[in-house]
Order: sequence, then C-alpha cells, then structure tokens
Amino acid sequence: MFAYLYTALGWGLWLLSLPFLPLFILKKKYRQSLPARWLLLSNPSFSRRSIHFHACSLGETKGLAPLIQEVDEPNISVITQTGCAEALKYEGAQVRYLPFEPLLWWWLRPQKALVVMEAELWYLLFFLSKRRGAKTLLVNARISERSFSRYKRFSWLYRRIFASIDKVFAQSEEDRRRLEALGAKDVEVVGNIKLLAKPEPTKAYEKIRPLIVAASTHDPEEEIIATEWVMRLKGDTTLAVVPRHPERFDEVDELLGHIAKREGLRYHRLSQKENFDADIVLVDRMGELVNIYAIADLVVLGGSFAQVGGHNPLEPAFFGVPIISGPHIFNQKESYSYVDGIEIVEASELGQALTKPWRPTAIVAKADIEPIMKELRDVV
Repeated sequence: MFAYLYTALGWGLWLLSLPFLPLFILKKKYRQSLPARWLLLSNPSFSRRSIHFHACSLGETKGLAPLIQEVDEPNISVITQTGCAEALKYEGAQVRYLPFEPLLWWWLRPQKALVVMEAELWYLLFFLSKRRGAKTLLVNARISERSFSRYKRFSWLYRRIFASIDKVFAQSEEDRRRLEALGAKDVEVVGNIKLLAKPEPTKAYEKIRPLIVAASTHDPEEEIIATEWVMRLKGDTTLAVVPRHPERFDEVDELLGHIAKREGLRYHRLSQKENFDADIVLVDRMGELVNIYAIADLVVLGGSFAQVGGHNPLEPAFFGVPIISGPHIFNQKESYSYVDGIEIVEASELGQALTKPWRPTAIVAKADIEPIMKELRDVV
C-alpha cells in the first residue's frame, strides 16, 4: 500500500513540475538529463539482465570503478550529465539516466543485482528492484554528521527504504551507527572504496612553470584564490582554475579575463589552447582534473572556502600533491581523515599558506571490496 501512495505522490509532483520543465531544460546542466529522466526521451530500459550499478554524478561514478571493472557488461544509471559522461567510459557498459521515480514501474526491468553508491536512497528503485528479483546492495554508504539530523526527521521513510536493501557496506564505524539508527540491517564496514579507484591520466600535459590548481571551485572562490595568487605568486607560477560546474565556465572566463587584463597577464581557456603556457588558464573541459593533478605542484581545493561542504581530496592525494583547503568540509570530513598533510586555512589565511613550504600529501587509509564482490559473485 505504501508503494502505491508514494507513487501517487510522485505523479502529483511530476505533473506540478511540467510547466517549469522548459525553463530548466534551457540550462546546460539539465539539457540532456531532464528530458531523459522526466520524459524518458532517448532513455530506454536496459536491454539485458546484468548487474545494475547506480551513482549520482561524476565522483560517485568514478568511485564505482573497482566494482564495475570486475563485471562483464555492466548496466549503469546516473542522475547528472557529468556522471553520464564518466559512465560512458566504462567498456561494455549500457548507460542510462535514472528516471523520475514513478516512471520506474514501467522502465525498470529485472536485474541480477542492484548496487547503489553512497546516499542515493531512492525508495522505488530499491523496492521494485528487490520485488523483481535483484539482490540489493548499498555500497560506500555514508551519512555526514551535519546531514544526520535531517535524515532522522524522515526516519519513517528511510526504514521502509532499508527494508528493501539486502546488505549495506559502510565507509566507517560512525557511518554504520548512523545507518543502523535509520533502520539499516546487515551493515558491514569496508572503508571508502574510492581509495581503490586510483585515477589514471588520459593525457600528458607539459608545464612551463610550477602549476597551482584551483580545483572544483564555486562562486566566489575563483576570485578569492586568484586575488591571493596575484598578490603573491604571479610571474613565478601558473594558475589553473577548474570550476566545479561547467555551466559557470563563461562566468568564470569573464572574471579571469578581467583580472588578467588588469594585471597585464597572459590568459587563455584550455579549450582554445591545449597548454599551460600562460599566467592563468581556465580549464573549461570536463574530465581534465586527473590529467592536471598529475602535473600539479599545489592544489587549492574548492567547495571549502564557500559554504559548500568540501570536495573529495583523494584524487590529488593519489599523486602526493600538496593540498590547501578551506574550513568548510562538513560533507567530506571522513575523506579528509584518509589523507595526511592537508593544510586547512581560513580564506583570510590563504595568502600566507600559498607562500609557505608546501607539504606533500599521502593517503593513510585502506578499503576492501572483496566482501562486496563476494555478494555479486553469488548472483552472477
């Protein structure tokens, strides 16, 4: 009965959203994903019965690599366009956008197993997958301290979701306690499987001078970092700025172009010149961060000076690159604990941190996917 009431509510929200759909589709970040998820345009069901992996966006899709690479002909569903682009890199994979939940009654076909990454707790995805014969797993599960109180307010819903999940693999003991408090059963701690997804560069860039990377930035972090770099390191280093969201490329281009003109600096977009022979370079292409981390001398990690909650520090740490971060890392505290050597500073202290000796980072935690693979081997 609950599933039908939940679905009816979902249809109500779907109908209410339709008048606003054209407005969102005009935005680059939703141009492909929304028609596929809301209207099933160019988004057919999986054509084979296999292991169905689901992740939200780019980072989570990358993080599934240690599991996906062990499976022949995986099926992968995603939410975002960046996640879709990453999923398409997996050999032999069928890639789809996950439809809005009520549509799953028609779209979702029987699979051998469902493997969902982190906190993608969609009720009908788990309920229907299990009902149609799939083993259901939640992997790399985590709930941050900050978000736990919000989850508890909807514990009545999460208990129903966890009733359809056969096994949960958590990142830490603290995550296990929070998940069990929400109704999760059979929870096993295996660590963060992203620790096993070592990034491999796909292109070898050269640098002329030491390279400072402002990575996964949000407004107003580009201006904060660029201003401190201009005051202390211009002329001796190159600053590469990598905005988190591609729809902001033009906005950040205008900002950096203005700074470069004002300071008499050389500037270009990477899409115009594929090199770092400039004072400032805007990295305006997706999928380049790993290539740039491989040659970086310092990473200033975005999402941490703005009130965003931080971004995953593991990728630059795989290369031992020194990392400077802001203090707002409430969504990434666990990941930060896996890395030794990150310098955390307030925005007002960033300039001083840029001029201090930079300390290499190192990953100090471990993870194990064997318990997860054992569950999957049982159904293959």
